[in-house]
This record gives sequence, structure tokens and C-alpha cells, in this order.
Amino acid sequence: MSKPVTAIIVGAGHRSLIYASLAELYPDKLKIVGVADPDDAHREQAVKRFHIAPDMIFHDAEELAAHPRLADAIINGTMDQQHVPTSIPLLKLGYDMLLEKPFCVNEEEMWELYAAAEKYGNKVMICHVLRYAPFYVDIKKRLAAGEIGDIINIQLTEHVAYHHLVVSFVRGKWRSEKVCFAPMLLAKCCHDMDLMMWLMGDDAPTQIASFGSNFAFAPEKMPDGAGNRCLVDCPKAVEEACPYSAQKHYIDHPDRWFFYVWDQFIGKEPAATIDEKIEALKTDNMYGKCVWKCGHDNVDHQSVLVNFESGATGTLNMIGGTAKAERNIHIIGTKGEIKGIFDDSVYEIRRIHQAPGEEPYTTEVVDLKIGGDKSGMTGSHGGGDLRLVDDFVDVCRGETPSISSTSLSDSIRGHLAVFCAEESRKNGTVVSMKDRFKK
Repeated sequence: MSKPVTAIIVGAGHRSLIYASLAELYPDKLKIVGVADPDDAHREQAVKRFHIAPDMIFHDAEELAAHPRLADAIINGTMDQQHVPTSIPLLKLGYDMLLEKPFCVNEEEMWELYAAAEKYGNKVMICHVLRYAPFYVDIKKRLAAGEIGDIINIQLTEHVAYHHLVVSFVRGKWRSEKVCFAPMLLAKCCHDMDLMMWLMGDDAPTQIASFGSNFAFAPEKMPDGAGNRCLVDCPKAVEEACPYSAQKHYIDHPDRWFFYVWDQFIGKEPAATIDEKIEALKTDNMYGKCVWKCGHDNVDHQSVLVNFESGATGTLNMIGGTAKAERNIHIIGTKGEIKGIFDDSVYEIRRIHQAPGEEPYTTEVVDLKIGGDKSGMTGSHGGGDLRLVDDFVDVCRGETPSISSTSLSDSIRGHLAVFCAEESRKNGTVVSMKDRFKK
């Protein structure tokens, strides 16, 4: 058995700790040996959880980069705008890297990171975890086998539940490009755009058009008399009628999105009480603010239309504020179609059928039922999270990447499509992608 790949966490937030948890399930594959994070509580949480030695604790990526290489790899889970500035100095030292998506926030950064990885010869994988979910892997294999012929059209939808939309993209860290430097399509749906490009294979996108706006939380839709903080100065009648009340979201449901909302209490012993949480929402916790007064200016819904080199077309519809979170897929080919709901782990293959006296198509139902996976690689993103990390470990060991490989070069097309879609949305134009690829 090979020695475990050693890794240092840079940015010890929620996502990094999920990826690092492979070391707890499979210590023979991955060992966490260091951490770098400017937040004391986050850093200490990682130290305790992975038993990190004192000389492997760093304040930030810059301090870590001042040392010679100390491990095989980096798990980089910093904020979006920090990905490229923190990655390049560490790539220069020879680290391989598992890098959270989006791996950059603009096209210039994208090519800068790609050039650095090519120059230093690192193995860089991007955390497009949905590629690793058994649901999408199975569909990819069916497409590769030609089961529905040539793709004519691919349709993807992502319904972002109202509570997720508000916690992340209205009150939270991704509420504005001025704050996170990433539009919502990049921060939330680069997964989905990546899926479209991956499922389309070698068929390159040539044109993109996009539309979207801040619809539900436009200033003119704020209730009359709304206060600045839900639990402080919002009139009772307004607060009780508001579906986005901080009371309803974070006190009546205190464990919902706890890793965002109650970040200030990480490491607190004993755990914060409800009264302490209420006081936080009344004072310095940003999630206690009125949703119309959070400085939110990102879109809450967006549609993207893609034209491919073959003449095939694709659509991605992101709709925020839905009752239920759900991802849907529908792919129509020359011999049949695939249609399914990711969250249910079920899809259908409908094949054109021309036998006399029978229905014009046959239906095969594929029910994957991801729960109860004996590998232990369950969890969020349909079981994709740890499968991604497992593949990264294999790649670091020199083994052949899986069908879901999310190398940096594999991920460029999806990111570039997002940047072009945003250019279209903002300028009201159809954007050509033919001359945007450098490789």
C-alpha cells in the first residue's frame, strides 16, 4: 500500500473540512498535516480535528509560502477572490492542489493560473463535485456509449431554495460582486455550466446569450415600514408576514445553514444558546439584517443559451427563491433522450422505437438511490464530494484520472462560458466564444 498523500488545508472553512474528511475515513489515502487560516477559530478547529503539530500551523497562505514545500498537496478552500493569489506562490513551490470552485473570478485570472500550473507542472484539480455524483457519472457513461445518438439539445435547471438564496446570495458572502468579486452565475452555477460542457464532450461552445436580474429583492419590493434588523426595529406585523424573517430562518430553524449563520460561535464551549443567537442577530450578525438592506445587488435568477460547434444548443436556467431545491436535466439526442432529477437520483432513458402496433418509444427507469453507499462517500452533492477527493489522491499518486476528471484544463471551458454569459447579460449582446480559447 502506498503512503498516504499528505495535505495542508489553506482556508479551513466548511468546504475544506468536508474535503479533508476523507483523511478520517481513509487514513491510508490522505493525511492532513498542516493548516493555514487567518481566523483563529477556524484554524484551531482544524488543529484539533486532524491533530496538527504546532510547527505546521500557519496564519495564512503567505506565511506558508515562505517555507519550503512541507507536504504533497494543498486543499485550497479560501474565498473566491483569494484563489489565484494564494494558489500561484504554492504552485511555484511544487505543491499539487485541490482548488475550490470557482477557481478564479475573471478571465484574466483564469489564464494566469493556467499558465502557472503549466509552467510548474502541478496537478491541479477543481472542486466541480457534481461530476463525481453517481447520477451524473451514469448519464455521462450512457452518452459516451451513444445510447441516445448525437446530442441535439441539453437543458439544465437549478432551483435555488429560498432559504439558500437568502443565506448565501442576499444576506451572505456572495450578495454582491463588490463583496465577493463573483456574480451569482459563477459562485452558484459554475457547477452546472461545467456539467453542460463536460456532458457535451468535445463539442465546443461558440456563442452565448444570457438574461437575468435582481427580481425578488429589488428595492421597490421592500415591504412598507420594514426595519433595518428583523428582531430589532421591524414592525411586528411586517416581520411576521415576511417569509425572509431572521426569526423564521435562523431561530425557528437554528441548525439550518449553521456553518454560515453561526460562524462567530465556532469553537465556543459550551455551545451558544438560543438567547445568545438572538442577541447576535440583533447586533453584529449580518444574518439579522433585513434582506432588502444587505447591499445585495446580484441577480436572483438567470437564463443562459449556448450554441455549440455541431449546431446543438443548450440552456441553463438558474431560478432563486424556489420552495424546493432541485436540479433537473433533459438531453435530447437523435436516437432518444435522457431526463431526470438529480435530487431524486432517478432518470429515464427514452429510446425511439418503431415496432408495428407499439408505443413510439421505450422507457428505461434508472434509480440510483445513492443513500447507503458502502464506500462511505455519501453526503452533499449527491455523494460527489469525497469521490472528488479520492480521485485527487489517485492522481497525486500517478494513477489514471477517472471519467469525472476535473483538472484545471478540463474546467476552463465552463468558467469561460460563465464569463461570456455575464458579458452578454450586462451588455445585451450575443457573445462569440470562438476566439476566447488559448488552448
